[in-house]
This record gives sequence, C-alpha cells and structure tokens, in this order.
Amino acid sequence: MEIRTDTRAWLVWGSALAAYIVAVLNRSSFGIAGVEAAERFGVGATVISTFVVVQLSVYALMQVPVGVLLDRFGSRTLIAAGALLMATGQLLLSLVTDLPAAYVARVLIGAGDAATFISVVRLVSLWFPPRRVPVLTQLSGIIGSLGQIVAAVPLVAVLHAAGWQTAFGGLAAIGVLAACLVVLAVRDTPEVRERVPSMSIVGHVRGVIQVPGTRLGFWSHALTQFPVNVFLLLWGFPFLTQGEGLAPSTASALFTVCILASITAGPVIGVFTGRHPLRRSWIVLAAGVTMAAAWTAVLLQPGPSPLWLLVVLVVVLGIGGPGSMIGFDYARTFNERARIGAATGLVNVGGFAAAVVSVLAIGIVLDVYPGPALSLDAFRVAFSVMIVPWGVSVAGVLVERRRTRAHMAAQGVQVPTFRQVIERRRGAST
Repeated sequence: MEIRTDTRAWLVWGSALAAYIVAVLNRSSFGIAGVEAAERFGVGATVISTFVVVQLSVYALMQVPVGVLLDRFGSRTLIAAGALLMATGQLLLSLVTDLPAAYVARVLIGAGDAATFISVVRLVSLWFPPRRVPVLTQLSGIIGSLGQIVAAVPLVAVLHAAGWQTAFGGLAAIGVLAACLVVLAVRDTPEVRERVPSMSIVGHVRGVIQVPGTRLGFWSHALTQFPVNVFLLLWGFPFLTQGEGLAPSTASALFTVCILASITAGPVIGVFTGRHPLRRSWIVLAAGVTMAAAWTAVLLQPGPSPLWLLVVLVVVLGIGGPGSMIGFDYARTFNERARIGAATGLVNVGGFAAAVVSVLAIGIVLDVYPGPALSLDAFRVAFSVMIVPWGVSVAGVLVERRRTRAHMAAQGVQVPTFRQVIERRRGAST
C-alpha cells in the first residue's frame, strides 16, 4: 500500500530531524567534555576554546559549497554524508591524544554538521505547503536545540562512567545509525522521479547572490543569530560566573531560561511570518535592536547586574534565535526551487561568520585588557566590540530590504506602508 503524501512528508521530516538532533549532539559534545579534554590533551582553557572557533569557522565556510552540493545531490545524500563525516570525526577523537589530530576531528565534525540543518530546511520547503513552512522551520531548530539538552545527560553519564573512548566511540556509532535511518526513510522530493539539475557552480552561486532577498536573509540571520552564538557557545558562562559572580548552578539556570524562551518564541514567530510575509523584516529589526538594548543595559550597570536584568537579557537573546530563521524564509521565497540549497547555505553563513569574528575579538580584548583577567570591567570592554557587527548587520538589513522591495515593485508587488494598512482596516470595519 502506498503511503499518503501527507504521512510520508512527516516521516521524511521526522527522520531528517532525528539526524539533526544527532548533529547538535556532536556539535556540543566537546564543550560538554571540556574538563576531560583539557586533561586528555594537556592544555589550558584558552586552547580548548580554539576548538569552538575552528568548528564554527569550518561550519560557516562550508555553507555555500554544501548548499551547491545540496541543490545538485539532494538532502538525503547530504544528511547521510554529514552523519558519516561526524561519525568519522568522533571515532578519531576517541582514539587520539595529540592536538593536531584532535583539530582534524573537529574539522570533520564541523563539515558534517554544516551539511545537516540546511538540508532539513530544504526538505521542509519541498515536502510541505508554503503556509506550514515557517512554523516547521522554527520547530526544526527548536527540536534540535531541545535534543542538545536531553542528549547531554546520557553523554556526560557515559563519559564519567566508562571514559573518553567509550563516550566518543559511542557517538560515532550513533552517527552511523543516523546515516542508515536517513538512507532508508528520507526522499528529496514528493515526486516519484527525483530530477537532479546540471549547473555551473560559479553561475549557480552568482545567481543566488544577485537576488536581493538572499542578501536580506544573510543580514537578517547575522543580526539575530550572532549574539546568541557568542553567549551560548563560549563567552556567556564565563561572563555570568567570573564577571557577574553567579554560582555555576545559577548560570546554568539562566542558560535553560534562554533556551526555553527560544522554544516559546519560535512557533509564534513562525505563525506571524506565515501570515504576514511582507512584515518579516520588522521582526528581525525589533529582535536585533532589543538584544542590543538588553546588552547595553547590562554592560552599563555600575556593578554586577541584578538577577532580574540578567533574566531579561537571556530571554531577549533566546527570542533572537527564532528570529534568525526568518532569513531562511527569505531564501525560500525569493529563489527558485533549484537554488534553495545554495541560498539557504549563504544565509546560514551570516550568523556564524559574525559569531566567529565576535568570539575572536572578545577573546583578544580579554587577553590584552590591563586589569584582572575575566573581571566584570574586562567583559564590559570586550563585549562592547559587538557594536560593530550589530551596526553593520542593521545597515545590511535596511539596505537590502529597500533593494528587495524595489525588486518586488518591478514585479508588480507593492509593500503597503503601516499607514496604508491601518487606513485599509479602518475602511473595512466601517
């Protein structure tokens, strides 16, 4: 009996999402094992932090090449290949004790991770009706993040009970299982025959970049995603514990609040995006400006911030993550179907590239600051460098929004002003 298209769509999405949860686990595994990694490789915290920079850099650099390959070979091949790459990296990491080999392992994990999420986004756009795509894209990111919280517990337990080799070797085995699931259950499109277009790589990428909506998605993702990455992936925990003087348990609770805020805001933003596609940029700008305002309020405090203000900060940062998903919606709506992969990959570069630059800049400022290391004053000066990517990203959104609307107007689509919308609604109600 043939599976109905609706049922099969959910099966495809669920299987791909399971592989993405595994990818998130692989992405976060080294941070969870930071103390054990320092002991295994005989290095300090500064060197351990470079593994995050290397992994994020590889992830960002691979987005456009992976996007082109995604359009050429489809999501099933890319997700399965990514899972196997990550499995190879984790297996290597479970065996080596020298830094060069460990860096190679993280490069493999970053490259495999780069192929996963944008492939899931492409599946959502091809298997589901347009009205469902924004919400399901949000849910894909949310469920992946939730998997990070859930999966971290057994990984830590195995690491402490059975040791480094068993824990990371087990992650390699899970990666192989994820690849097998994808091969068996995922199909690239609902069509019976999956046609793969032939293309010039340079021309393919150039065509995507030339679309104003793609560039608008890039800057939207950069504006709303990089502050969250900077906070959650490296500098947030030291800032809260060393700078603000919070207990590690309190800092962990604030991280949980941040993630819960993201989970709560995601579906709301997805529904609004689907119902009001001509107002998406206002969500992006509002999220970016609100995050900047919250950071400013914290950094301008004469002493440690009150707990309520830190809660406000993490809630606002948590909302920013779902806001970045609007960038992928721009990639979907302004590019033809054969270029969705490359467009999504290019958009995904925005937030991670800005995060890499910010993480490095903050680390440099903390190292050269003349006062006590990791003090609150040092963090104030270091975090102030984020004003540069914030300002550049806001300018990028405003410029590309104007160009996108001009492109839409040339195609006969006019974006009404708020005043026109209000007048229209008043007229309809009378």
